[in-house]
Amino acid sequence: MNLRAVDLNLLVILDALLDEAHVSRAAERLGLSQPAASSALDRCRQLFGDRLLERGSGGMVLTPKAQALAQPVKDVLAGVAALLRQQEPDLSAIRQTVRMVMADHPAVAIAPALQAHLVRTAPGVTLAIMPWHGASAALEGLARGTIDLAVSVFPTVEADFTRKELLRENYLVAMRKGHPAAADFALDRWLAYPHVLVSGRGETHGALDEALARLGRVRHVGMVVPSFLMVPPLLAGSDMIALLPSRCLPPSGQESLVALPPPIAVEGFPLHIAWHRRRGRDAGVQHVARLVEGLIGQLGGWANPIAGD
Repeated sequence: MNLRAVDLNLLVILDALLDEAHVSRAAERLGLSQPAASSALDRCRQLFGDRLLERGSGGMVLTPKAQALAQPVKDVLAGVAALLRQQEPDLSAIRQTVRMVMADHPAVAIAPALQAHLVRTAPGVTLAIMPWHGASAALEGLARGTIDLAVSVFPTVEADFTRKELLRENYLVAMRKGHPAAADFALDRWLAYPHVLVSGRGETHGALDEALARLGRVRHVGMVVPSFLMVPPLLAGSDMIALLPSRCLPPSGQESLVALPPPIAVEGFPLHIAWHRRRGRDAGVQHVARLVEGLIGQLGGWANPIAGD
């Protein structure tokens, strides 16, 4: 027999057919349509030169040849599964450094749990979290091979990259509790106080300023900082205001800060993880990517803004 002419997927369907002795139940078990299962049964009949299932009293019954095939089919499938399991990498044996670019948030939020997972599942992996300098720089690093993974906002990527969405974020306006703008918060009150802007490159103008300009309004940026982690303490001790992604507001901050919806529409954004296609089969890199995906997906934010005192 020419094995190249045999569709081994038929054995999976045959196993279900022989177990169930019922085409519809076998189809449901495998997530197939009833016609697809019937077609597969016809092909199995041709392959083995036997009816395999025949109508009997009370339903379908296995032919003697089908009864003889039942266990060998299971043995073959078990052997294939064992062969494939041997191809799965032994994560505990990996000795590798995985370099990942990510902003301070969510890095600070997930780093402890990420390290604990790696110690348990892949103790030989060293994770190097590198500073974020923008999406373009991250993609350049992935392309050059100087980094392995990048967590950022990637509106588009070329075919050489894989991009997965981790979460969708929305913005909130944050200020200290008791802030004079909190009680009757509106656009004029928002713009009456200096703003904190987060920029790793020291920029004093962003997408919000463009949106305000379309309304003929401007804001005063009182301070630019490179890290989201610097913002809550600055807000708590001053009358400055900040527009922040909701997950950048720590739960502990609810004791000292107020979070309110922006007084104008501010579009949220998706957060992605990306890698170059050359890292698609790298066991260590992909293991870290799966852990990051799971942990970031669990991050909570101030989904329900609260009013000020």
